[in-house]
Amino acid sequence: MNVPDDLRYSTDHEWIRSDGDRVRVGITDYAQDALGDVVFVELPAQGATVAAGGTLGEVESTKSVSEIYAPVGGEVVAVNHALADAPEQVNQDPYGEGWICEILPSDPSAVDGLLDAGAYRELTAG
Repeated sequence: MNVPDDLRYSTDHEWIRSDGDRVRVGITDYAQDALGDVVFVELPAQGATVAAGGTLGEVESTKSVSEIYAPVGGEVVAVNHALADAPEQVNQDPYGEGWICEILPSDPSAVDGLLDAGAYRELTAG
């Protein structure tokens, strides 16, 4: 299982990468593996305001449908529209081309409250 050291993680299996004043959000390698083949991704609306822990969208796979949760609250400032035509990117490249959206956090310090790579590895090992 791939758990990049430079990311932060939620206990709901989302990751974030800080990029200036915004964060990029996706689901982890662990989550995509548990889901199986992703066939559809419901993206949040650009400009939407989301609360930390609130629903961002859904990922539908051949096994199930799972909600995507916002690791931090704020405004959705970008979405990965490429997933409409290529949802399999979530499986093939969860930390790259399979990203879900970008959020401008209302509280940038909230990122510090998320799990680091070591803590996420412990969470998924149990």
